[in-house]
Amino acid sequence: MKTLVAEDVVEELQTGGDGAVRLYVAACAERMAPLFIGLRTGEAGREVDVDLYKESVVDLWKTDRPLSDAAERARLLEGFPELEPAEDGITDIVGTYTFFACLVLRYALLANGSGNADHAVSCGHAALTAMGMLDQNAAGAAFQTDEQRLQALSASGNAVGIWDASMAAGRERLRAVLSRIAKETR
Repeated sequence: MKTLVAEDVVEELQTGGDGAVRLYVAACAERMAPLFIGLRTGEAGREVDVDLYKESVVDLWKTDRPLSDAAERARLLEGFPELEPAEDGITDIVGTYTFFACLVLRYALLANGSGNADHAVSCGHAALTAMGMLDQNAAGAAFQTDEQRLQALSASGNAVGIWDASMAAGRERLRAVLSRIAKETR
């Protein structure tokens, strides 16, 4: 499968070891977290899902070792409505971005637990796909370019500044999606 993840990032993930993979996926998940948390918090019946999402993203930052329950969390995530096949597919803004946020977290958990670079690349690819879609729907946006830059930074294995940059990027993504929703409902 062709991936949107830059070749040098793929190479870093393949040669950088488990710690580099864990840092990379933690940062990807952090940048996508506001989309799921911000769009699903307060929705009836989703409290447990939001809590699992939040706890998983926080725990992914413990990059010195794999999460002992990463596979179980990924399995629980697969039960989220966003990742269950729907006859009509995903047709709304909230559904689209929460789907990608869940997909990124799923791959992040799988990569964290296994150290598998292929899962990490899939995590990054899903984030880049979502940001490409956001760029298409937000005039003058460069979310995909920013995601590529942040992925390169996080694949380097140097954690300095990655968390702050990922938090800021995630908040900006949520603002853009909320703005798009507001325009659609006018």
